[in-house]
Amino acid sequence: MAFNLGGGSTGTTGFPFGPFCAKTTAQAGFGFGNTTTTASSGFGGFGPFGTTTTATTGQTAGFPFGASTGLFQNTQNKGFGFGGGFGTGTGTGLAAGLGAGSTFGGFGGFGAQQQQQTGGLFGQALQPQTQSAQLINTASALSAPTLLGDERDTILAKWNQLQAFWGTGKGYFHNNLAPVEFTQENPFCRFKTVGFSCIPSNKDEDGLVALTFNKKEADIRNQQQQLVESLHKILGGLQQIIVNVEGVRALPDDQTEMVIYVVERFPNGNSRRVPATNLYSLLEQNIVKSHLMQLGVVVALPRTELSPAQMKQLLQNPPAGVDPIIWEQAKVDNPDPEKLIPVPMVGFKELLRRLKFQDQMTKQHQSRLDIISEDVNELQKNQATTVAKIAQYKRKLMDQAHKVLQVLIKQEIQRKAGYAIQAEEEQLRVQLDTIQCELNAPTQFKGRLNELMSQIRMQNHVGAVRSEERYNVDGDLLGEIKQHLKLQQEGLSHLISVLKEDLEDVKLIEHGLNESVHIRRDLFS
Repeated sequence: MAFNLGGGSTGTTGFPFGPFCAKTTAQAGFGFGNTTTTASSGFGGFGPFGTTTTATTGQTAGFPFGASTGLFQNTQNKGFGFGGGFGTGTGTGLAAGLGAGSTFGGFGGFGAQQQQQTGGLFGQALQPQTQSAQLINTASALSAPTLLGDERDTILAKWNQLQAFWGTGKGYFHNNLAPVEFTQENPFCRFKTVGFSCIPSNKDEDGLVALTFNKKEADIRNQQQQLVESLHKILGGLQQIIVNVEGVRALPDDQTEMVIYVVERFPNGNSRRVPATNLYSLLEQNIVKSHLMQLGVVVALPRTELSPAQMKQLLQNPPAGVDPIIWEQAKVDNPDPEKLIPVPMVGFKELLRRLKFQDQMTKQHQSRLDIISEDVNELQKNQATTVAKIAQYKRKLMDQAHKVLQVLIKQEIQRKAGYAIQAEEEQLRVQLDTIQCELNAPTQFKGRLNELMSQIRMQNHVGAVRSEERYNVDGDLLGEIKQHLKLQQEGLSHLISVLKEDLEDVKLIEHGLNESVHIRRDLFS
């Protein structure tokens, strides 16, 4: 079981509407299926990624769940929807990968927004609005509303501008047209900025899918085996598939993320992981999704990486409501373009959400650092013990070497008993005698050692004499010092007794004054 505690990268984000500058750590989970784009609507989503319907063809070879409608057959994936991001919405495909739940990042709330058509201010019927008409109506509501036909329209325009800046409310501008719905995704909203999220590196072949449970981490770990069995039953309960848990980690708001993958076994003994897109497509089916909701699953996200084409198209098209200049500047300010991707942040709720993830990731990093610190301390103790044992073994080895040498000497003496001295032995004896003479020479090593020993003894003797002279005190002087200190002690004792007597007198006077006050009060009363 692998636990992903890192996966976060740090980027600097700054709000353009106040003294806000926040360091945010983002971990994004992007999910792409094998998709073929068929339709796109202009302003919804990220440029051409607005409301996109994609379809995938082909089937998982070898998976024993049918030909065209197999268990992990990828039937429909809403590819570049960008629907379930920063807000509370949900999405699929890239929307789920970048979306809410278990990961940072997400292009939430930037999908194509369907304008709810209701009656105007006075109940007249409304005509369907196109994107261009919606832009014209927004401009009219902010600059020149014609609702009342007098100077009050100017006040209404300022009120609509305030609502647009704040990103909430409705802008009324004409009697016969529906009001403009101001959301935080509108280009005039001031509470938005761009942060950075980590680009996922997991491949589709890894088969990783993250399930976000609305439960605490301790409950998920205690029920992990039951959850795995339940997921196996939901996926068909076949013996050919095995559900495995890659990791479990806590999320803010008492939620928990469990990363799973499914292994398929073939009759010939081979096995492979089911691709993440196929597994995600199955989990998004209505029946399977209802069972997952009963288990407490809030959202399921595939862990797949972005292709270079998808990354390029994503970066070239700024999100809805984000100024292209700000988006380009965010790409320039990206601290690590190879690992991080710009992500829009709209509103204080999204900022709070990212801060919660930041705190959660910091706690996980701190816990991991604490574990590493404990391991380091344990290794240091083991190292100290090992060093002590090595020193002990060295001493034992030296003792054993001396014993072996003595045994060899005795054995050699017994073996050479009765033999004459050989030439090699004679040469060794001559060399030993020469070394002995050099050591005993007055000007050589022995003489120098004797000289050093004499100097050390002299220094010790001089130091002892000086110390005795330094701390030697004459007996008469010592007696005078004692007598003086005794007199000082007696004077202090007499002073203390005088102070105590004066204190008693003061208390007596105070008592008398209090009694006289009471007597006067009684007389006047």
